Amino acid sequence: MSKKTALLFSIIGVLFLVLTGVALSYQQSLLALLFLFLSFLTVGMGFKVKAKIRKKNNH
Repeated sequence: MSKKTALLFSIIGVLFLVLTGVALSYQQSLLALLFLFLSFLTVGMGFKVKAKIRKKNNH
């Protein structure tokens, strides 16, 4: 995975975590759960892309 792609996934993941904290501070539980789910989804997609690229480069 290129550094730019990894940076993009990490920035988006951290942004969703920050938005989770903001939603919690405004007592918006459902919105906080949504952002938390999106942060896990983003990080998971980053790992999936990394594994796919690594597998492609090994064969």
